[in-house]
Amino acid sequence: MKKILFGAIGAVALSMSAPASAADLAARPYTKAAPMVAPIYDWTGFYIGANGGWGQSRSCVDFVTAVGTVASGCGDRSGGLAGGQIGYRWQTNQFVFGLEAQGDWADIKNTRVSLFDPTISTTAKTDAIGLFTGQLGWAWNSALLYVKGGAAVTSNRLTVFDNTTGIGLVAADSTRWGGTLGVGFEYGFTPNWSLGVEYDHLWMGNSNNSFSVADPRLARFLNDRVSQDVDMLTVRLNYRFGGYGAPVAARY
Repeated sequence: MKKILFGAIGAVALSMSAPASAADLAARPYTKAAPMVAPIYDWTGFYIGANGGWGQSRSCVDFVTAVGTVASGCGDRSGGLAGGQIGYRWQTNQFVFGLEAQGDWADIKNTRVSLFDPTISTTAKTDAIGLFTGQLGWAWNSALLYVKGGAAVTSNRLTVFDNTTGIGLVAADSTRWGGTLGVGFEYGFTPNWSLGVEYDHLWMGNSNNSFSVADPRLARFLNDRVSQDVDMLTVRLNYRFGGYGAPVAARY
């Protein structure tokens, strides 16, 4: 009787353990989920774009005579800017280096009455600005903060006219070279398009223009000397040829 009882208990125990063993054999091994892949913005590549904004120029006009220099007056003038830029950038880690050429049409002018002779006035106008600069930037993915510096060139025209009649007495054109420093911020809102804002200051030094006219008010002057500084604030839209760099796997 005992043998029969122990045999029945063993059979029940064996039948209960069999499903558990089958479940253990059927279990799949644990597999780690694939890491997420996130793209990182790459500023490397050629780009071309447009810009527009505001400019201000401060200039002083002096007339040079045989006995010395006579000040005609200083003044600020401001106006609109519109143009474009083309350049190339390359990125190493978070550092971004670049070269750029920029050209802008300008309408920056001012008219003032001469200090030494109130019967005449001078109009100084800047109608074009060019920048040739190098860039050094720091990137946070699609955001870029940079400084730039290099050469600047402006196209200028000085006109002297009679206040009563409005007739021009003499005009002189000049192309002036100087230096520039600037700072900008740019944000890539798509893989290829970026929008930014930039400020530049130009040191243009002095420019001399020789002239001779029959009017006795100006005949005594040998030439004029014009000093100039320019400030530019522009909004920029760039298209970069290329796209995101290689994907970067997220770490866990």
